[in-house]
Amino acid sequence: MVLMPVFAAEVLQGGPYTLGFLMSAAGVGALISSLSLALRKSVRAWSKMLPIAAAMFGPGLVLFGISRLLWLSLLLMVVVGIGMMQGLTVSNTIIQMLVPEDKRGQVMSYYMAAFVATAPFGGLLAGELAQWMGAPRTVMVTGTFCIAGAGWFWTRLRAIRKEMRPIYIQLGIVPAPPEVVEEQAGN
Repeated sequence: MVLMPVFAAEVLQGGPYTLGFLMSAAGVGALISSLSLALRKSVRAWSKMLPIAAAMFGPGLVLFGISRLLWLSLLLMVVVGIGMMQGLTVSNTIIQMLVPEDKRGQVMSYYMAAFVATAPFGGLLAGELAQWMGAPRTVMVTGTFCIAGAGWFWTRLRAIRKEMRPIYIQLGIVPAPPEVVEEQAGN
């Protein structure tokens, strides 16, 4: 988002309206993502959505960095908005479900610090990279890192879900295995 004015003015040869359209397109994507999550009946399998969101976000950024057409850039910003909001919302929801109530405030403060407090440093880094290699290449590099992160997370997903399962069972999100149900009935 820090580099969006550069894309509007220099890459797409537009002005304030172009910037507004690009930002609005990302907002439309975020709204689509929010509505799709709100319509889901359960949070079951949301952990699979995290690498998918990153896999949408990353290629969206890479292709946005390549695009020189306004209509294509707007479409890609919708995809980026979907991926970004999906990743943020799903990760926030999963964290809040997994953390015990008495620790939720502390954990959420770390979570917010990770996203809000580091954003200015990310903007500074993006600006420095854009000055060195140009805004389009900077966005393509960051998109590539998102794709790599999505791939890495996907390789760890089975172990993560194994750790999450007992908490999901305790919360009633997923059913307990039959042997656990029989054991509880016997007590």
